[in-house]
Amino acid sequence: MQIDKRSHIFDEKAKEAAEHLLEQFWILRDQEPEKYQLVREREQALRNYFLDKMGFRLILHRHFAKLEKVPAEPESWMGIQSFKHTRDYVLLCCLMGYLENKTVDEQFLLSTLCEELQELYPGEEGVDWTHYEHRKSLVRVLQFVSEKDILKVVEGDVSDFSYIESHEVLYEVPLTARYFLRSFPKDLFQFETMEQILAAETMGREETTGVTRRHRVYRLLFLSPGMMTRGSDDADFLYLRNYRHRIREDIEKHTGFQFELYKNTALLTLTERKLRYNLFPDNRVICDLALQFAAVARQNQVDEQIPLQQDGSIYLTKVDFLNWLKICRERYAAGWSKQYREMNLTDTARELLELLIEWKMAAKDAATGVISLYPLLVRTIGNYPGDFKPRPEEGVESLEEE
Repeated sequence: MQIDKRSHIFDEKAKEAAEHLLEQFWILRDQEPEKYQLVREREQALRNYFLDKMGFRLILHRHFAKLEKVPAEPESWMGIQSFKHTRDYVLLCCLMGYLENKTVDEQFLLSTLCEELQELYPGEEGVDWTHYEHRKSLVRVLQFVSEKDILKVVEGDVSDFSYIESHEVLYEVPLTARYFLRSFPKDLFQFETMEQILAAETMGREETTGVTRRHRVYRLLFLSPGMMTRGSDDADFLYLRNYRHRIREDIEKHTGFQFELYKNTALLTLTERKLRYNLFPDNRVICDLALQFAAVARQNQVDEQIPLQQDGSIYLTKVDFLNWLKICRERYAAGWSKQYREMNLTDTARELLELLIEWKMAAKDAATGVISLYPLLVRTIGNYPGDFKPRPEEGVESLEEE
């Protein structure tokens, strides 16, 4: 048997394959044969790199390729965005338990699944399919697993189950259902907390070992919008500073990202926008607002001499945040869409803060309501060009009347 030496080469093909693996949950051979072939041709180079730098395991099956991406720190955006209730996640786990007893290509009806899920669902309350919200939860779960190719719809549309309890759908179990959940070093019942599950990834290694720290730092860089220092004694951030040249060279050699390191923040950026990535800013107007708000925040911090915290952040009350946004609206709203020009300032502030928190540019203390604006917010700011002139249909007249 002859070994293909190209499999060990980390060239432009390997770099492109790495980007696909990082961005997608998995690559199915029958749906994306070119991407799958790309991964296969550079399998060993990819396997070695991801295992060494991040501790990620590459699974290359004859039907799919999957990189098991485990975060260093769980974040809210890592959840399933279509899920609305804790019940959705519980039903997903029950569904995966149900599929464990099914063979590949075996078919079953939605009504049978509903009966089994009632038996599997934990707790005294359980699920009641006569309740609309319970049926809606199951619809969200089944739509998600169908989109991810964990279940195959043979006949029917599950969305009708939201309104008709007796609605029927025929499903089939694909091979990929066996690989959706990743394996753990020991039985899940032996874990009591989420932290214990994440710690199991180190396989007994100390947190301070070079390998563990490297994996944690790389995971934070690749799976998070930015990495912030936790203070002058932050060992992970000190690791970044000490090895910044080596890390920059390594990341830029093996991916299309640029490594940026500042006093309190580290992040990966792209010099060119690529559709496969979820980037900031995107084309939504709220992202334009965020850039303009960042310009106001930078100026106000200097003008009002607001002291920086140890991590480079500043603290604002809810009233301060609203006042700064009001300044932003007065200065820039001529170019905003009609939706945001007419939106209540409080609603705009809520949507803006949600975006900033999602991108780790801000945080809100649940107990006090104090808002922290992080240094990452003002890395990029936005202003209109000097020759900017809003069009008449943008509603300048109504702004002047306000």
